[in-house]
Amino acid sequence: MLFNSWTFVLFFVVVYLSYLRLRHGGQNRLLLVAGFVFYGYWDYRFLLLLMLTTLVDYGCGLGMSSASSTGRRRAILLGSLAVNLGTLGFFKYCDFFIGSLVGLADILGFNLPIRPLGIILPLGISFYTFQEMSYVIDVYRGVIPPCRSLRDYAAYVSFFPQLVAGPIERASHLLRQMAEPRVLSWDGVRAGLWLLVKGMFLKVVIADNAARIADRAFNAPSGTGAEALLGVYAFAIQIYCDFGGYSNIARGLAALMGFDIVVNFRQPYFATNPADFWRRWHISLSTWLRDYLFLPLSYAFSRRLDGVCWFRLRDEFWIYAAATLATMLLGGLWHGADWKFLLWGAYQGVLLTLSRVFRTSRHPVRWGRAWLRPVRMIGMFHLTCFGWLIFRCNALSQVLSFPVSIGRNFAWDERASTTGLLLVGLATLFLLLDVVDEWGRPVARALRRSPDDVPAWYAVAGASVSLVTAAAMLGLIYLIGVRGGTSFIYFQF
Repeated sequence: MLFNSWTFVLFFVVVYLSYLRLRHGGQNRLLLVAGFVFYGYWDYRFLLLLMLTTLVDYGCGLGMSSASSTGRRRAILLGSLAVNLGTLGFFKYCDFFIGSLVGLADILGFNLPIRPLGIILPLGISFYTFQEMSYVIDVYRGVIPPCRSLRDYAAYVSFFPQLVAGPIERASHLLRQMAEPRVLSWDGVRAGLWLLVKGMFLKVVIADNAARIADRAFNAPSGTGAEALLGVYAFAIQIYCDFGGYSNIARGLAALMGFDIVVNFRQPYFATNPADFWRRWHISLSTWLRDYLFLPLSYAFSRRLDGVCWFRLRDEFWIYAAATLATMLLGGLWHGADWKFLLWGAYQGVLLTLSRVFRTSRHPVRWGRAWLRPVRMIGMFHLTCFGWLIFRCNALSQVLSFPVSIGRNFAWDERASTTGLLLVGLATLFLLLDVVDEWGRPVARALRRSPDDVPAWYAVAGASVSLVTAAAMLGLIYLIGVRGGTSFIYFQF
């Protein structure tokens, strides 16, 4: 059931009208049923898997609260992690490792009598697994108390706006909202409608049109360097607007029902270094990896591996480098069972590590000067684009063939000019949206904090710009939006 389909529109209208008529307890029961219906619409067989992990983690949370010793709490935590990671590993990586093992055996001259099992990947398993793991870990750490209501916890796990592609919500944020009555307000409805229109615009107008250019470049058996370069640029636009569009729609749907979902993107292509990029891109995942993987790994390396390796692990940089590379490798593998994702994760880890070298060297380059900021942004954008080449490639050979083609066979013709102008137009559209959001955010904050201190004309101007922008987006959705309900990129993860 795609957000950009009439089936979902009908589903949400029915759910929302029912939601408005119910009290808190009834709303949560409705959200639970709606989440199961939404997920079961894709493949009802995987509902059992979602229910199983939900029951296991709910029980583990209660078990840790009543455990009489730290060792018992740790055993319950490890049991929960084993179920979650075992389920994720079997469905997502089993065929990958079998295929890699068979391929390695063939290279070595052996013929292994095993073949991949053809396992179907449950939709959204990476997202809801990480969400449930964060709940159990936070209960173990004492960050949050265990949820006593199975209804509320199951509604939190199966919350349909963000179930299949995030953002990855922490229990301390979303589960708390599940447990408390929501207050619907006109400001929340207005913000939700804006996010819905913006998200749909990013998806069907920008991302889906950019996808046609990217697919043509990556699927062509041979092409010019100009086509390859434009294809990489097109995918950079596509993946941001596709995933950003989904996140905006999820936040908009939640806002209409009185929920606040975390912001997942903050203009990532304005980043000036790799660390800045990961503070802006897929924020819910990057903070999850930081809190539940990078920081524990850093602690483990500093405590347990000192003296094992040839370098001094007490040195802060080497601890950072080892933990960063391990985290980004696993983060790359989280995206999919494919060597290209491992390579992409390694590339991101190396970028973050090298960036740390430049920032902490004895003679750092003075990059902080204001006039150099655009240069840093352009440089970081192209480093990111090379990462997207690894992420999108149909075969690892394209990671080398594309740059070679760009360097040796850069033929700019009329078709490339037309494609380039289209990409400039698409990029301009989402950059203008970012500007409108950046201008509107301080106005909204000021109105909430002290409405009497904000000049009337300023508030009216902000509302007028938003209204005109929304009307323009709706018009472009109708005129040039790609119809047919194309899937979102991150559904495959």
